[in-house]
Amino acid sequence: MSGPQPHRALPPELLASPEWREACRVRDFGRIFRLVKVKAGIYPSRIAALCGMTPSRVGEIMAGRRSLAHIDVIERVADGLRIPGAMLGLAHRPWEIPQPVRTRGSVPEPEPQAAHEPVTEAVPSDGFDDLMALADGQVNRSTLAALRSSVEDYWRRDDQHGGAPLRPAVVGHLRYVTQLMTGADSALRNDLQSLAAELARLAGWAYFDARQYSTARTYFAQALSLSRGQGDRLFIANVLSCMSLQATYDGNPMDAVALACKAQDMARSAGGQPLVMSMLHMREAFAHATLRDAASCHQALDRSRDTYEHGRGREDEAPSWVRYFDETKLVVDTGIALARLGEAARAEPLIAEGLRREKAGQQRGRAFHAFWLASTQLQQGKLDEACRSAGLALELTASIDSPRVAGHVQEFQRRLGPYAREAPVLAFEQRMRERLG
Repeated sequence: MSGPQPHRALPPELLASPEWREACRVRDFGRIFRLVKVKAGIYPSRIAALCGMTPSRVGEIMAGRRSLAHIDVIERVADGLRIPGAMLGLAHRPWEIPQPVRTRGSVPEPEPQAAHEPVTEAVPSDGFDDLMALADGQVNRSTLAALRSSVEDYWRRDDQHGGAPLRPAVVGHLRYVTQLMTGADSALRNDLQSLAAELARLAGWAYFDARQYSTARTYFAQALSLSRGQGDRLFIANVLSCMSLQATYDGNPMDAVALACKAQDMARSAGGQPLVMSMLHMREAFAHATLRDAASCHQALDRSRDTYEHGRGREDEAPSWVRYFDETKLVVDTGIALARLGEAARAEPLIAEGLRREKAGQQRGRAFHAFWLASTQLQQGKLDEACRSAGLALELTASIDSPRVAGHVQEFQRRLGPYAREAPVLAFEQRMRERLG
């Protein structure tokens, strides 16, 4: 008997249906096979070929005369039919995570519109000796520290002004660090590779913020490849969390769930740092909310809160890249997950509280959260309040360069269509024309 044959993913609407999810939860493979036949058009003979079974055995399972109990057979069915492992109570399957794009050792080129933008601030200018060393293509511990300082500055500027304008500088910086790796000794090369992984993640994030998702995936894949060479499982989990959030935005919530769960597996294998785990459970909650899976979303939110509380007072032990996920972020992200789920009344006070706590310098975050506050208020019919909150988002959006946030504001404006003649809407649209043209 031949092994399983390649198979495309099952239809998203089947995977999201309550009937399917319940059949998987109780491991009712007779019902699973019948649903696959009816909803996906995969007949018993094909099911048998995909799962490494005989057609007669598949027929007996569908008729209820046989069941599946051996874990190796259940895993074979999950792999053959592309059923996410979590649905069957299994570990996440290897095929659930996209493989990194092979880059042949080179840095992927940016989008054409970015290629002609000037590359600015790609090299730090902290000291004369460092600049001379960099000009000669050399690197030492001092210049490495200067390079890292530039990356930290990029993240601050991303938070304050949006990631889109950083793309040419980050890509140039990434290319430069990659070139330095070729002539560095083994110890410095290892540190440079870690720095390159962080720059690739930052490039992916900047393109994600610019809503150029294909290019973002390329850089995230490069970050994964570089970080695997370092064996830094927490950082790999971080990259996967970025990819999960992008999949949620890109209309692939099932992929987003799988990526978030894979990130959690990776973080657990590195000790399960509480703050990292809390952030990753929140990513999973976002994906479940997009699927309108209320039970799974609330479970993920509970895990996010519980692990955050478990790590309270130990934030200094967490990697620097996750320390943005503080109590304020936990509160506001919980509200956003509930808003995505459609539970506007519960979401509104959480988002409002988070927005009240946020620092004035966090321009993009405040604009993003003001949009979600407006969205929850509109869902509840609070038109005046919704337009005021959207006005705040509009004011903040005008001072940052984040197509992702600007897209949210424009989405909100489209949702105001049924109220086009109402005074608050007319006033908001006038402000929008003045600010955004």
